[in-house]
Amino acid sequence: MNLFNSITLLTSFFTISSLKECKQKKSIQSTYNYTKPTQFSDSIRTDNLASVGINTKTITELTNLILVDSFPNIHSLLIAKDGKLVYENYFAGNDEISGKKLGKVEHTIDDLHDCRSISKSVTSACIGIAIKQGLIKSVDDPIFIYLKEYEKLFDAKKKEITIRNLLTMTSGLEWDESISYRDFRNSELRMDLSGNPIKFILSQKVVADTGTTWNYNGGNTQLLAEILKNVSGTTLDKFAEKNLFLPLGIKNYQWLSLTKNMPAAASGLRLRSRDFLKFGLLFMNKGKWGDEEILPKYWTQTSLSTLVNRPNGTSKNDGYGYQFWTYTETINNKEIAIQEARGNGGQRIFFVKSLNLLVVITAGNYNQWDIINNSHKALVAYIIPSLK
Repeated sequence: MNLFNSITLLTSFFTISSLKECKQKKSIQSTYNYTKPTQFSDSIRTDNLASVGINTKTITELTNLILVDSFPNIHSLLIAKDGKLVYENYFAGNDEISGKKLGKVEHTIDDLHDCRSISKSVTSACIGIAIKQGLIKSVDDPIFIYLKEYEKLFDAKKKEITIRNLLTMTSGLEWDESISYRDFRNSELRMDLSGNPIKFILSQKVVADTGTTWNYNGGNTQLLAEILKNVSGTTLDKFAEKNLFLPLGIKNYQWLSLTKNMPAAASGLRLRSRDFLKFGLLFMNKGKWGDEEILPKYWTQTSLSTLVNRPNGTSKNDGYGYQFWTYTETINNKEIAIQEARGNGGQRIFFVKSLNLLVVITAGNYNQWDIINNSHKALVAYIIPSLK
């Protein structure tokens, strides 16, 4: 979830030419008057809020609260309803790149933003593509058969770990990301500093039966990337570029690395906010982009399903799919199922299928867990209630 400036990262920037037509700059505003998002030739259809039954006054109120920092340090907010982008705005705020402080940034439509752990959801999608291509036979394959070069690190219990266990964070490996990412006891930080992340992960003890206990573990995601490299012959970033990004028209991205030829699968991706939206729309469209099937329908549905329960959650029915979070909220006396791709600092892609609603939020509240008016609050207190 977090790579920061105390770590010496070998940072690789894999950048394709940006959309020239998207050189739109938005000035800082003190008050907001709604305007329909600009229609570009990027396959994202646009419309206005009222046309899809969203109360413009409520969204304007939320926007003004962001502008006065009542919702602190939000960097972008995009709302899609019925498959159309109906709200898009960018805001000034303090930001970082993988922990390196940038100061105050006037965010725009062209800017790349840390995805942080939304990178996990993208990595998961790449596994789905690899299965579709026949590079991986099944999510129920033991990971051992794809990681033979680390054979000495596999005992009998580790040989039971499957790809499904990695996807659902139920590998049973000892791992602690519950403490600060600035604390050297944090397992992900220790992995980042290890010099050999795969060896570090597979050296951890099995402390729970595989498939039985959910435990958040960025090492699981890094193992998925290593498996993908072994079956495809290419690194995660290049696999994603060819098989996911280019089909979606994503032409500008960065994927930061842990070591040479090892992109940080759990946290290293940087995308434009509109490209966060494209990734979300792919799942809302059941794996299709236009007429092309990028992901199988079953994969998108399973990824966003509750496959395991998460202990000690803060919402109802807290669960986890294939590197996506699931839960329900009571809004206006109605139970609403929500799924999300989630990243440290307030990065969110919210899926509300029952309302055909998709919301993207980026923010700069890294390692700040006590903010009340956060991305989730914007969704449940303003955006969902704005639907007529």
